[in-house]
Amino acid sequence: MGDAVDFTRRGFFGMAMGGAVGAVLPRGAFGAGGGVGACPLKLGLASYTTRKFDLDKTVEWTKRLGLPYLCLKSFHLPLEASAEETARSAAKVREAGLDLYAGGVITMKKPEEVDQAFAYAKAAGLRLIVGAPTPEMLGKVEEAVKAHGIRVAIHNHGPEDKQFPTPQSAYEKIKGMDRRLGLCMDIGHTVRAGEDPAKTAEACADRLFDVHIKDVTAAAKEGKTLEMGRGIIDIPALFRALLKMKFDGVCSFEYEKDEMDPWPGLSESVGYARGVLAALKC
Repeated sequence: MGDAVDFTRRGFFGMAMGGAVGAVLPRGAFGAGGGVGACPLKLGLASYTTRKFDLDKTVEWTKRLGLPYLCLKSFHLPLEASAEETARSAAKVREAGLDLYAGGVITMKKPEEVDQAFAYAKAAGLRLIVGAPTPEMLGKVEEAVKAHGIRVAIHNHGPEDKQFPTPQSAYEKIKGMDRRLGLCMDIGHTVRAGEDPAKTAEACADRLFDVHIKDVTAAAKEGKTLEMGRGIIDIPALFRALLKMKFDGVCSFEYEKDEMDPWPGLSESVGYARGVLAALKC
């Protein structure tokens, strides 16, 4: 992740700048997956990005960026809302033309939190819960997956996470469980924990359901998020790996920097990603 990655990034720079212009083109300018042309890699938004903005603004920006897929955090689809309120909010998103495929990250430390998460997902019509269960709750989560038919993707949170700092740490706990229990790889936290996202994706391919994409300043605990293409993560290598394994989940942008004004950095990140995909002939 040093000079070789920087060289790769420079090689993609021209295409990425073209992608930055295309980041705010109408959705029809890109393939159904939100990528370039007929690219099979699906791009979406994780709404932690817009945590200081309401649901209407989140939907507006997601559409403006031509991202068809949306994963909503409780800021925008409150866990505490009634089933009727949750269903109404979810319908509003879908009426805007977006695929509300997932919710989270949802903490599940107690049995009642597991029950709440699945009732919430059912009310919203979600196909996936991006969750942060404790190891002790995995049995309860597996029971709920079997009962409701809703998949769960465990989200890793890096060096600070004493439970699941990396996707591999979660994979080892769930590899013998129901196959609808899988992973949401946060590539920023994965790199901060000293792992390579492309290699991790390949190693955990059979359980990789979702990917949160971003960039970071350093492959260390101190690494901070920033605009994609300005950090040290080898995004081209990640996309190559996902395409090679025919990843059928969603790569959702989770831009954590500039919480009061995320639009410029988010737009730049989407443009960079689309430039990389164009350079990969995807």
